[in-house]
Amino acid sequence: MTYKASFRVWRGDADAGELRDFTVEVNDGEVVLDIIHRLQATQAPDLAVRWNCKAGKCGSCSAEVNGRPRLLCMTRMSVFDEDEVITVTPMRTFPVIRDLVTDVSFNYTKAREIPSFTPPPELKPGEYRMKQVDVERSQEFRKCIECFLCQNTCHVVRDHEDNKEHFAGPRYLMRIAELEMHPLDVADRREAAQEEHGLGYCNITKCCTEVCPEGIHITDNALIPMKERVADRKYDPIVWLGTNLFRRNKK
Repeated sequence: MTYKASFRVWRGDADAGELRDFTVEVNDGEVVLDIIHRLQATQAPDLAVRWNCKAGKCGSCSAEVNGRPRLLCMTRMSVFDEDEVITVTPMRTFPVIRDLVTDVSFNYTKAREIPSFTPPPELKPGEYRMKQVDVERSQEFRKCIECFLCQNTCHVVRDHEDNKEHFAGPRYLMRIAELEMHPLDVADRREAAQEEHGLGYCNITKCCTEVCPEGIHITDNALIPMKERVADRKYDPIVWLGTNLFRRNKK
């Protein structure tokens, strides 16, 4: 089956831009990225779009389709009505470089701010031992393909540019939670999560979970448990007493 679809695609750069209308052929079984490629081939050869695998695993082709953050390669044309106008725009949270390509360096900056896995100093590589239940607990988080859709949809930075300096975003708060839950990681990440990476800014609306193409339960399985650990450390009198006694004995 072939039909003509109406597309509105954002064209421009960091200085200025606009939505432009196109009519383009759609074939049965195609995804939005196929249509963007056809636009490049037939009507807009200078259209910029970032992509790589076209299999939903590289996270490169993140954009917004009808206002919703999506992977272009995983958004099937069959979910839209044939007479529907489909609007494709760049991710709103990050600065536009050109057309559908945005500058996502904010995410790499936040990634570098998180201390890496810290095993016990007496353990050598090859001596790590973990229970399978602990492996499975954080396995879900490692499915992340770093498409940054969760970062893009999070209203903490999407609607408040000035929060970016103090907020790591759901992707990297999930990384902190993964390390905090790791039985062989000896670093205490609770205070840093709250004070340095802005865990308190998150009000668990689950918008990050809703757009994750890997189906990771970011809010329920990472952010909420991390908030509970922070709250226990700061407000539970028994935990507070035990922590301070332990610190005193170490001195």
